[in-house]
Amino acid sequence: MDLIRRLFTAALVAGVLSGTAASVVQQATTVPLILEAEKYEVVTPPPATAAASAPAGASAASHAEGHQHGPVREVGEGVPVTLDEAMQRIGLTIAANLIAGVAYALLLAAAILLAGRPVDARRGLVWGMGGFVAVSLAPSFGLAPELPGMAGAELELRQLWWLSAAAGAGVGIAALAFARNRLVIAVAVLAAALPHLIGAPHPESAEGAVPPELAARFVTASLGSAALFWAILGSVCGWLMSGVVGEAEPSPALRAQPGAR
Repeated sequence: MDLIRRLFTAALVAGVLSGTAASVVQQATTVPLILEAEKYEVVTPPPATAAASAPAGASAASHAEGHQHGPVREVGEGVPVTLDEAMQRIGLTIAANLIAGVAYALLLAAAILLAGRPVDARRGLVWGMGGFVAVSLAPSFGLAPELPGMAGAELELRQLWWLSAAAGAGVGIAALAFARNRLVIAVAVLAAALPHLIGAPHPESAEGAVPPELAARFVTASLGSAALFWAILGSVCGWLMSGVVGEAEPSPALRAQPGAR
């Protein structure tokens, strides 16, 4: 019971610290890019609104054109954000990061516990970087972080591909770190590569209003904040788990040797 309590405590502390740090960094890096990208979003008015606002003799033509090309705001027009909306966005960002931090920390702490290897802050950092590669870096080769206004495939397909890519990368990393059988390692590496060999879902047309340089900056900033998130999560989780997963006990055969403690 004490083991479970300490595991949850480690996950809670690590998740809160990493989620808070990521939220602070995102306010200075990714959030301004998201607000800038929202200026390029094209919002199509509902058909009824478009038809009602069009002059009598030109309603059909206006509706057809507005349905495809007629945004409510022009591209490049600023997106009004009140103080209440800004505070709500910040609050939701922090809440999402804290929930994700605690959830990922629970998974990481459970994996450390199952591995049964000695752990400390330094080894925890290695665990955290493994989580970063599996959850953020590996899937980004197929589906990079996207800004508002960018073209994308169906959400369900992207989510399914991301799950398969993250799970495959996690299995591959675990096999490379702990497996000794070459066949097991080969199968795990194949599982990690399979989603990328199949290919991530993308729209038929990749055209979008967001400038490519803005999208590239967002990818870099997103991966950077994710790396910081996982580094803090892994280090803190490893440090707090050091008392739970202790140094490996010597085997009975080793204890029987002369001079063995």
